[in-house]
Amino acid sequence: MKETTTVPGPLKMAVTLATALAGGGLFMLLGLPVPWLLGPMIATLIGANLKKQYYTWPGPLRNSGMIIVGYTIGLSLTAPALKEMAGQLPSMLLLTGLLLLFCAGIAVIVSKISGMNYKTVLLGSIPGGLTQMIVLAEESEDVNLTVVTVIQVVRLMMIIICVPLLIFSPLFGPGTGSGEAMPLVTAVSPSFRELYPNFFIYAFACTFCAVAGQKVKFPTAYLLGPALAASVLQLSGLTGPVLPDLLLNAAQLMIGVFVGLLLDPRRLNNKLVTLLLAVLSSVMLISGAYLMSLLFAYFDEISVSTALLSLAPGGMDQMSLIAHEVGADLPTVAGYQLFRTFFIFFAVPPLFKLIFRKKKREASATG
Repeated sequence: MKETTTVPGPLKMAVTLATALAGGGLFMLLGLPVPWLLGPMIATLIGANLKKQYYTWPGPLRNSGMIIVGYTIGLSLTAPALKEMAGQLPSMLLLTGLLLLFCAGIAVIVSKISGMNYKTVLLGSIPGGLTQMIVLAEESEDVNLTVVTVIQVVRLMMIIICVPLLIFSPLFGPGTGSGEAMPLVTAVSPSFRELYPNFFIYAFACTFCAVAGQKVKFPTAYLLGPALAASVLQLSGLTGPVLPDLLLNAAQLMIGVFVGLLLDPRRLNNKLVTLLLAVLSSVMLISGAYLMSLLFAYFDEISVSTALLSLAPGGMDQMSLIAHEVGADLPTVAGYQLFRTFFIFFAVPPLFKLIFRKKKREASATG
């Protein structure tokens, strides 16, 4: 009988952190975009699938990264930015609806090609709301939870990898859409000395709102709680300090490692087929988001980078980090991503339950 060795927790953390730092450092040396998000994500994905027992990443670390990103988003939500976002609500509703309809169409195609259950593919294809879709999949009949999880994770990884590469490709020249420059670093990084004393007030408020939001089941609480807290404090007149690059890079690493450890192909029965279909679905989704972003940029006179990051069906935290790195309009990106998060959280699950219930009644009536 094969003996299983238990790897101590501190050793797992050390191996995971070392792998993440190596990945981030390598991506930085190669000059690749968003190195401290993509590098740790890809490095830990490879490492964990070679030696799973040596890798772990506690949820609180990922949550800490999300609080930092939420704080950065909150600083960008000034009074003028919020006023502009309010005026774009009809556009947000239209583009979010079109994106979800496009996802439903992709699910039909992938379901026909693969012979998989349509409900499984549909729940795997809905952008954003990974947790919500998994919970909904658990509550639905005839749904393969493992396939839903894998399609969702592959989609998230594909978007985190492909969107920065697209933005830095020849398709996005500097000033695309509105003459907006896209520097990798938008300003000189402040020192830690400049964080005092307001940073402690913001840190307490952001952490408190994140934990409280999680207690009351607020969607993406560790991101939206701090964003709302930072925005309210800033609007009240308390200036929030800009974070040094070291803290922002640490937040990217914390989130990147967590995403990298999500995908475990060994849980799949038909690994190659499922992964290929997940990649195909993701490519179609990214292509659709890109085409919609061109229309969005044209009609709203914003840069294509801002439009794509606003519509990209990835996580709000990752898209906001990328927006910060490339100099896109962070309030617009955060506003559209925030709207889709709430729409998917509140509107999509009840709608799907209604549709699935109706289909079940129709099937039982014909049977």
